[in-house]
Amino acid sequence: MEAAPLITDDAVTLGLLSLILGGIFYTAASENPRWQRFYRYVPVILLCYFIPSLLNTFNVVDPEASRLYYVASRYLLPACLVLMTLSVDFQGIMRLGYRAIVMFFTGTVGVVIGGPIALLIVGTVSPETVGGEGPDAVWRGMSTLAGSWIGGGANQAAMKEVFDAGNEVFATMVAVDVLCANLWLALLLFTATRAKAIDARTGADTTAIEDLKERVTAFEKKHARHTTFHDLIFMLALGFGMTGLGHFLAGVIVPTLEQHAPWTARLSLTSTFFWIVVVATTGGLVLSFTKARQLEGAGASRAGSLLLYVLIATIGLQMDVRSVVTNPGLFVVGLIWIAIHGGLLLLVARLIRAPVFFAAVGSQANVGGAASAPIIAAAFHPSLAPVGVLLAVLGYALGTYAAWICGLMLRAVAGG
Repeated sequence: MEAAPLITDDAVTLGLLSLILGGIFYTAASENPRWQRFYRYVPVILLCYFIPSLLNTFNVVDPEASRLYYVASRYLLPACLVLMTLSVDFQGIMRLGYRAIVMFFTGTVGVVIGGPIALLIVGTVSPETVGGEGPDAVWRGMSTLAGSWIGGGANQAAMKEVFDAGNEVFATMVAVDVLCANLWLALLLFTATRAKAIDARTGADTTAIEDLKERVTAFEKKHARHTTFHDLIFMLALGFGMTGLGHFLAGVIVPTLEQHAPWTARLSLTSTFFWIVVVATTGGLVLSFTKARQLEGAGASRAGSLLLYVLIATIGLQMDVRSVVTNPGLFVVGLIWIAIHGGLLLLVARLIRAPVFFAAVGSQANVGGAASAPIIAAAFHPSLAPVGVLLAVLGYALGTYAAWICGLMLRAVAGG
């Protein structure tokens, strides 16, 4: 029997995560040559994700018993989305062009075909690894993973019901999801620090991205001012006010759809989280056309980034690197799957000269959804976070359809 975790109080856990974040940023700002050399190769945002994962790995904290991730994703994330989108240059995003959409759909296709190919490869070498009978057949569990990687948890739950995946194989695939998706997130975060060099080497067209960055920077300079207490109160009001509105509307919309239009569940439209994200994002975009946009000069996106880093730390808390030893075969399947997804993105990006940013955000909008696509986008530049949000919402809409197609392909490969 596994020993009880050392810390079970969420207040203590939150304090520990805050100290970790503080320590990371303190050392990152240090003038000590050793720290400067260290952070030249290791991104700050990667440590904010990885170090909290050690608390789970070494049983310091039990993330399943903790409510921190739920609170961060349901309350801090929507507020963060509002603060990071209220200054969005919507016309600038539209001028990013077709490459952003192409890379997003490439990521979707990569997940759809990557699963069956990974199942075929591992099944040829080690049939027992991807076998199983009835509800616990591995292909059924993989269909739920497809739902998670094209949309999110709501799509994952939908696929569990559609393909009748058993609880045991479902739990295993959740572990595969957490480890593989978070390792991929870490790789994308690292890639973000090398984006300029990679784009220069591949000859990618970054004109639209640089134009958006310059427009946002110019807007910030024009409206920059010292942050006042009133500014902070207004940010609090808009961020959490819109979050409250999102929860309220979700509480009205979801039961109505479940009662009068149950077929919308196939589109994930009965997901409460989906509507919270949609309302927060829409609210932020609407505010970008009002005087509220001037709050960016007082640091609205920086306040949003603060909430975002707390979310990053709670995401890291979900990962347990020991799980790779427990079911190594299925983790190999997951790694092959994500590698096919990434390989296809690289190929298409090279063909259409798409920047690394489009490939990374297009990928994470599928694999990570609204919880982490803005993280990847903001790692390139805070002004680009809304791009991740918009693509992630598109992923929610397509998730069930694409995952269902992937599930049918998995069943065909497995002979189920």
